Amino acid sequence: MGLFAKRQLLPALCVVLLAACDGAAERRPVSVGAPAPAFQAVTLQGDSIALADMRGDAVLVNIWATWCPPCRQEMPGLQALHEEYAGEGLHVLGVSIDSRSAGRDVATFTEDFGLTFPILLDPEERVTRVFRTTGVPETFLIDREGEIVRRWIGLFDPMAEDTRASVAEALRPRMERSS
Repeated sequence: MGLFAKRQLLPALCVVLLAACDGAAERRPVSVGAPAPAFQAVTLQGDSIALADMRGDAVLVNIWATWCPPCRQEMPGLQALHEEYAGEGLHVLGVSIDSRSAGRDVATFTEDFGLTFPILLDPEERVTRVFRTTGVPETFLIDREGEIVRRWIGLFDPMAEDTRASVAEALRPRMERSS
């Protein structure tokens, strides 16, 4: 291969490598300590909710589906957590990744479980891409400053002492936590 061909090949190779590295970064899970990604979806009632609008409050994002048995197990605890901490500035958000045709199933599910926290509908599963999840259920706790402070993959107990301690910590301003 001549020198001219090698010089033309090098920039192309760099572009390919950069694209590969960028794709690898997209597949890496969102980690604790990272800023929460931008996400917005519509509730069962048709209202739009964006994580950015909740900055200043703590947010627990639970990604679930009606067909998921562990998701069903978590719901009573998520409702109890919502009831206990909503007055202190915690927003519990359930993000359903059920298909668009399952809207009535999601509504029935929330009624059956007596859920009063917002349920967002995401049939395109955008949340799974922006949070880079591994499946359902998956839950993220975001502090008042918009940083992910805890991640649960799979079934977790929303009312366990360590969960409640994490929520209480996320509700405290960061400068109070460091002292």
